Amino acid sequence: MDLTAIRGKYFKRLISDYAGPALRRYGSAVEPKYVSYSLIRWLFLRFLGMIYLIAFLSLWSQVDGLIGSEGILPAQRFLDAVKSQIGLKRYWLVPSLFWFNPSDAFLDVLCGGGVLSSILLIVGFLPRLSLLLLWLLYLSLVVIGQNFLSFQWDVLLLETGFLAIFFAPKGLWPRLSNKSQPSVLALWLLRVLLFKLMLQSGLVKLMSGDPTWRNLTALNFHYETQPLPTWIGWYAHQLPEVFGKVSVAIMFVIELVVAFLIFSPRKWRHGSAGILIGFQILIILTGNYCFFNLLTINLSLLLLDDQFFNRHLQQKLRLPGEQKRDIIAKGFVQPKRWLVTILAWALFFIYGLQIFNTGFFQGNPPQPFNKLLASIRPLRTLNSYGLFAVMTTVRNEIIVEGSNDQETWLPYEFKWKPGDLSRPPLWVAPHQPRLDWQMWFAALRSYNQNAWFVNFLVRILQSSESVLNLLAENPFPDAPPRYIRASFYEYHFTNPEKKAAHHTWWERKFKGLYCPVISIRQNPEQ
Repeated sequence: MDLTAIRGKYFKRLISDYAGPALRRYGSAVEPKYVSYSLIRWLFLRFLGMIYLIAFLSLWSQVDGLIGSEGILPAQRFLDAVKSQIGLKRYWLVPSLFWFNPSDAFLDVLCGGGVLSSILLIVGFLPRLSLLLLWLLYLSLVVIGQNFLSFQWDVLLLETGFLAIFFAPKGLWPRLSNKSQPSVLALWLLRVLLFKLMLQSGLVKLMSGDPTWRNLTALNFHYETQPLPTWIGWYAHQLPEVFGKVSVAIMFVIELVVAFLIFSPRKWRHGSAGILIGFQILIILTGNYCFFNLLTINLSLLLLDDQFFNRHLQQKLRLPGEQKRDIIAKGFVQPKRWLVTILAWALFFIYGLQIFNTGFFQGNPPQPFNKLLASIRPLRTLNSYGLFAVMTTVRNEIIVEGSNDQETWLPYEFKWKPGDLSRPPLWVAPHQPRLDWQMWFAALRSYNQNAWFVNFLVRILQSSESVLNLLAENPFPDAPPRYIRASFYEYHFTNPEKKAAHHTWWERKFKGLYCPVISIRQNPEQ
């Protein structure tokens, strides 16, 4: 008897009877014969419209104090400096509609136009045109926003919004029952964007060499030192260290392993969507990251398809009939749309280059690649990502104080950042108080490395109404103080015993002056 043959037959039967169905279930055959993405596109675009609406409304409430003519960093002054230095190149290097009308009124026009375009996208009217306008308007504001619009979620919104132009349906008012399916190329560009976002977020932490990430102790500091924690973040900070280490390990698995499931068969991909969305919800609970997490959740929805929802829901929404899954034939090769196809594959190449740059070149790619990436940088639409590459281990806070006699100093309280020790960390997301956020970054460097901060103090001494409106309260309501300074404190969360005894969420230690006393001369003799 040939034992080798018997073993061969046994293993073949084992694979046929048991492994075969499993492979068909979770392997390539897991994609249904018929698939559509109309409902997913419908949800994605409306969610994106709401995120754009949040971004424009949030900025509109602050824009005068931040970059208006009486604001901290006036946009017109910035553009005048750019114009004098680079001439006609300014229209490419600093692309903004604000060049045509550098006034405070036009800032309102840009923000108001963004709000209107967002509403049009939400209701589904002229979606492609609405997305194009949203991208152009938000780009115009990001470019002139300088320090106050330099966050990763700003450029992620631009990148997502740009790709969504090609993903959106054409027509005046396309309905959900429309039989046209979204471009699979555009769908995969958005999925690859999500992959790039997650993978780079993990890679930058590993490549930075920061010991807190390497030894899994980053969460010992993160909840306390992040820019704007929530009150749940206070409770998370009290958990045992082993919980934080396990959480960091899970985070690395999500960002560096689960991210690859974006390219996996259908059920695995659906599972990765659930993990990524759950991960973002946990971040929302412990920290205020504006609309960043909402954008990531929205991109994660694109890992699903219409068949993910039950048949009853599809019939209720009158979805189109299921389309034959000839994705490869019609999605990736589109002879009638060769220009779009070439553009899409060029974007795939750039995405790969950006990921490779993060993982292997560590920010210093070869010169040809560096020139390519630099040439597209002005549009803020093809970006690299990765927050907290180096964990902040100490929380320093700047407390701005005014006085008329240099003996009694009264603090200027901010709306959201830590100040008053008894005030709990608050929820503010998805709104972004951009001055409060920038104060966290200012504390990482000296005041003379933050020109905007000195301008901020000067505006307080000038009693600029638009700047004072960015603060929670003005301790000098009748007239501005004669003197102003900034003190430096090291802040820590209290422990449960101190919180119960003193009803405080924070404790602090004075470290000295961050910025010395300054004043504005009223006449040459002063």
